[in-house]
Amino acid sequence: MKKSLLTLLAVAAMSTTALAADVKPALVYGTGGKFDKSFNEAAYNGAEKFKAETGIAYRDFEPTGDTQGEQAIRNFASRGFNPVVAVSFAWTSAIEKVAAEFPDTKFIIVDSVVDKPNVRSVVYKEEEGSYLVGILAGMASKSGKVGFVGGMDIPLIRKFECGYEQGARAAKADVEVFQNMTGTTGAAWNDPVRGGELTKNQIDQGADVIYAAAGATGLGVLQTAADNKKLSIGVDSNQNHLHPGSVLTSMVKRVDLAVYNAYNDTKNDKFTAGVQALGVKEDGVGAAIDDNNKSLITPEMQAAVDKAKADIIAGTVKVHDYTSDNACPK
Repeated sequence: MKKSLLTLLAVAAMSTTALAADVKPALVYGTGGKFDKSFNEAAYNGAEKFKAETGIAYRDFEPTGDTQGEQAIRNFASRGFNPVVAVSFAWTSAIEKVAAEFPDTKFIIVDSVVDKPNVRSVVYKEEEGSYLVGILAGMASKSGKVGFVGGMDIPLIRKFECGYEQGARAAKADVEVFQNMTGTTGAAWNDPVRGGELTKNQIDQGADVIYAAAGATGLGVLQTAADNKKLSIGVDSNQNHLHPGSVLTSMVKRVDLAVYNAYNDTKNDKFTAGVQALGVKEDGVGAAIDDNNKSLITPEMQAAVDKAKADIIAGTVKVHDYTSDNACPK
């Protein structure tokens, strides 16, 4: 009996090892660099958390151009990596093609939807998180003028801007909102110099709070605002620590959770395909408040954000999604 029990335990241990060995995670970033302190770095942090907790290593790749993404995704799949996470809408067609070629591999795409039985699509209600930081911008602005600097001019980034504008107007009905996009190609995510120039132009027009939704380009926005003694708002990752006392808040988008959950669910045989839409209610987006910015947030501002969160969750406030009709209400 004792021998049989030991045999069973050994088999169980081997089965656990085999299950863990089946998880061979890979990660393909969007263009803009792994350490952009924003979108890509949030994905990296999710992968690192999984590795730290499980001891399971992952492989990643930083594309510098649009064609490299598909090559990397196919390369990982052909070498037996599973699951393969692609963070960026830019890899939509790549995932559609490669997922069909490798039906036994699990794929995850962030910021886009691919309808395949082996693909999980993780999208966010960026308009809701942007609404919250827009309220803070409207309340913090002394000039009644706020700004927005986006990265690539696409509906997704317009979605950030529109949510921000709605929040700012909810706080201050007559607020003026300036907006600029950095470019129309992937290079727009990695141009902090241009981000700084656009920010300076908005400051010269009177803006005293500027929200960046531009990947690594946003680093130039935050720096220029700090240099000119104005407030900025970070994005995706919590960027409050980059310029303490100057970054009013950050619109945190939990890309780290998308990556971590994808790996963990696969490891635990709980992977599901389909669409996951994460908003305020799901704690997928929010306004970051910590020791680096709490001196900038008055009790009235905190109360306004708390109420807006509760209203969004209750459905009494519905933030318009730009991508639903490619328009922003005025």
